[in-house]
Amino acid sequence: MSNSSSITQFLLLAFADTRELQLLHFWLFLGIYLAALLGNGLIIANIACDHHLHTPMYFFLLNLSLLDLGSISTTVPKSMANSLWHSKAISYAGCVAQVFLYVFLISAEYSLLTIMSYDRYVAICKPLHYGTLLGSRACVHMAAAAWGAGFLTALLHTANTFSLPLCQGNALHQFFCEIPQILKLSCSHSYLREAGLIVVSVLVFFGCFVFIVVSYVQIFRAVLRIPSEQGRHKSLSMCLPHLAVVSLFLSTGTFADLKPPSISPSLDLVVSFLYSVVPPAVNPLIYSWRNQQLKEAAWKMITGCFPEAMNS
Repeated sequence: MSNSSSITQFLLLAFADTRELQLLHFWLFLGIYLAALLGNGLIIANIACDHHLHTPMYFFLLNLSLLDLGSISTTVPKSMANSLWHSKAISYAGCVAQVFLYVFLISAEYSLLTIMSYDRYVAICKPLHYGTLLGSRACVHMAAAAWGAGFLTALLHTANTFSLPLCQGNALHQFFCEIPQILKLSCSHSYLREAGLIVVSVLVFFGCFVFIVVSYVQIFRAVLRIPSEQGRHKSLSMCLPHLAVVSLFLSTGTFADLKPPSISPSLDLVVSFLYSVVPPAVNPLIYSWRNQQLKEAAWKMITGCFPEAMNS
């Protein structure tokens, strides 16, 4: 038995015990991580460098890519390093940092996805007021509010979680430091403070979800009133990538929260992989799949960087 003051490190759950499977895990995560870096990095560079993409929709997309890069960089590299060096340990300070950064980035991303649904609502339902309601200053303020909300949420949750006395050992049944796993190590009823904070967060989460649903109900009603099929198709194509990203974010997170507590550790790792690693790697594909402007900006950047190779 130990308390939190004597814990210097936590032990994370490994994906595999044999050396061969550990190396397989390392190479798999490396491939996914590099794909996420490349996809999100291209979106960030394209939007930053191409003035045609300096619009509210792409400004929010740039922020989303930054958050995706941050969230996958918070969990995956440490897991890769542990597999490569045959280790399970993460320092106490490293665990605190991982909890804070992950909650910060995920909370900010959900806030940003809510704002992006408002952007799509104004673009389709109130196009004449788009420039007024979503001017550059308003966009910066909304993005700053999303990042600020994430920071405040992470600060409160991290402070509450690591102020609890921990006396159930230091082994976490997860491949990264996660608040529910740390709460299982607590031996004090003061964890109810964190439980109360989680309830408040769930209520805010549900409020954002209702806002997104109402926005899309209004969007689909407006789309159905468009007389031309081409107009309806164009309007839907503006919304479907965002709707797909929101669905992926909510479905993986909800599945993780509602999974049975008796689930096996190996299946628990797969579930955590789905909600913490898959969305940041897949989001760039979703947004760039049928986005001609992003494709043209990417091609322009590639031809500008390697003109001789393209000409040959």
